[in-house]
Amino acid sequence: MSMEEILSTITGEVFGVWFLIGAALVFFMQCGFAMVESGFTRAKNAGNIIMKNLMDFCIGTVVFCFIGFGLLVGENAFFGLIGIPDLQMFSNWAEFNWASFIFNLVFCATTATIVSGAMAERTKFISYCVYSAVISAIIYPIEAHWIWGGGWLAQLGFIDFAGSSAIHMVGGIASIIGAAILGPRIGKFGKDGKPKAIPGHSLTLGALGVFILWFGWYGFNGAAASDGAFLAQIFTTTTIAPAVATVTTMIFTWLKNGKPDVSMSLNGSLAGLVAITAPCADVDATGSFIIGLVAGLLVVFGVWLLDYVLKIDDPVGAVAVHGFNGIWGTLAVGLFATGNGQDGITGLFYGGGFEQLGIQAIGVVSVGAWAAVTTFLLFMGIKKTIGLRVTPQEEIAGLDIEEHGLVSAYADFVPAVDPTVYDYEMAAPEKRVSVEKAVQVETFAKPTADGQIKLSNIVIICKQSKFEVLKEALNKIGISGMTVTNVLGCGMQKGSTEYYRGVPLEVNLLPKVQVEIVVCKIPVQTVIDTAKSVLYTGNIGDGKIFIYDVENVVKVRTGEEGYDALQDE
Repeated sequence: MSMEEILSTITGEVFGVWFLIGAALVFFMQCGFAMVESGFTRAKNAGNIIMKNLMDFCIGTVVFCFIGFGLLVGENAFFGLIGIPDLQMFSNWAEFNWASFIFNLVFCATTATIVSGAMAERTKFISYCVYSAVISAIIYPIEAHWIWGGGWLAQLGFIDFAGSSAIHMVGGIASIIGAAILGPRIGKFGKDGKPKAIPGHSLTLGALGVFILWFGWYGFNGAAASDGAFLAQIFTTTTIAPAVATVTTMIFTWLKNGKPDVSMSLNGSLAGLVAITAPCADVDATGSFIIGLVAGLLVVFGVWLLDYVLKIDDPVGAVAVHGFNGIWGTLAVGLFATGNGQDGITGLFYGGGFEQLGIQAIGVVSVGAWAAVTTFLLFMGIKKTIGLRVTPQEEIAGLDIEEHGLVSAYADFVPAVDPTVYDYEMAAPEKRVSVEKAVQVETFAKPTADGQIKLSNIVIICKQSKFEVLKEALNKIGISGMTVTNVLGCGMQKGSTEYYRGVPLEVNLLPKVQVEIVVCKIPVQTVIDTAKSVLYTGNIGDGKIFIYDVENVVKVRTGEEGYDALQDE
């Protein structure tokens, strides 16, 4: 064997190992998705988010073994539309292409997990498992066969090097359809239709997830590089585009809102990564710079469009990041391909004319239509059969406790509470009692002499789910100031027993809201009647109202005391 043949063999083996390392990096991206999605949502759903990301890969592996892989790469393809599963991984172990299987598997899992964030905090776990199985077994493998399995789009010359359309656009389309059918989270949109911010519980986790995803993206984009030079090119473009996108998003939100937006900037990084995924092996630094610039603006527009125009609730920005920028990245191949990349194609701006751009547009429309139709039928089928959304009580309590019996994903860091009793009017209607028993009033105030202005402190303890309506009712009667505290407590009702790793976990303290107000001009009885009218459901646990005398009130800024200190200027 000549030295040239030896070097060629060694190079081939090295890139074979790198191909599998790339697959491992893509698998590690599941951790990144889990961190981003849990960080951008509320703590009461963190365990549910983690479970969905775990099952995306595990359920996906099972169905991909038996059905998905054959549909994607089956050699006996049916008119370039689908491969024909032959189960060679079970029947021809010695000659089976294991590298191809594991690489395509981790890509498949990525497609499935994109939807988790867009439908977070209100989707039934069993329904999500069904979705995950179907997209991994059928929806993704068929369109991926068109692009990477020798199907009709590949024969046409369509280029999607690492999955802007096959993975991210499909995941984004599934996300917007699923979120639209599912409906927004409780409290996301006001009565006037305007969106309300529901901050995630940990930007730290969200940032960690973004860095993990960015790190994994070097394997996502670079694993299929044919030599070291192209691998270096892919690494470079995969660095430039998200960096430019992040800076663009930061500057835009800074100018628009007066301060740079942290969570939107994190979305900007992911948007740039998604957009460069298809053209990463075929564009230069200039092209990747422009692709990132557009991606940084497009992600902000996408979030705004869903919130203010379409009224679709996407807690993590999955549609804007993956859907909008998946489309943009796929079309960018036809604009910025230099002709010197790994695929050897030339885009419009480098003298290649409109041919490649047209082919890319055909791919976007056809794959997009396939994803839209199939995911619509899937989600509607789930909705009409086993149901897609949890009940309002379950959503308010949190999916951790309702779907998994997990009292808290942060048991060592925050008080472990059992929020399963937020709305007893739904859980135990047989316990209806009078308003006097349901909303008890205890007065510790003493009568005053005639003509003397009296200051009263009113403390209201109520369910967390009733706070918003209480606040609005108090505002209507002129209460302009209040102190609100999340507290733990219990009265006649106790927490229910849940299980952690099979061990009973007794929980006695329940989450409540404590509202304190001091009044003098507004009659105390008016406040009591207003609170009772909105808190009463007829069940034990509606709340309590305490009234205390206040000796004096001092406004620190002006030095005013008593009645004057409580008046608005």
